[in-house]
Amino acid sequence: MLTDPIADMLTCLRNAQAVKKAEVSLVKSKIKLNLARILKQEGYIFDFHEKDRRLVIELKYHQGQPVIKEIKRISKPGQRIYSGHQKLFPYKNGLGVTIISTSVGIMTDKKARRVKVGGEILCRIF
Repeated sequence: MLTDPIADMLTCLRNAQAVKKAEVSLVKSKIKLNLARILKQEGYIFDFHEKDRRLVIELKYHQGQPVIKEIKRISKPGQRIYSGHQKLFPYKNGLGVTIISTSVGIMTDKKARRVKVGGEILCRIF
């Protein structure tokens, strides 16, 4: 049984980009759809769509290199990491993105600081 679907999604993205796949297919869930939406908004993937009960993510490359250089799970099932909006600092001097699960939905660190809401730090992307 899969205990951490977010870590599974991030690992699938990492592995697919390592072998230069054009797309990756995952079991669909609400949280994965929200993460894919943020990845598209931030320019890390081309697009995503739902096909049957699957989430298909079209990966993005620049000059043959993956756009996602680093993708890391922060809060894990065994150790949850939370942060208030005052302690959310720009990741990699604003070049990277921290994705946070808040009481008003999943969002980037920039939006969380703007809305002044904290939450669980899901992952960081650069």
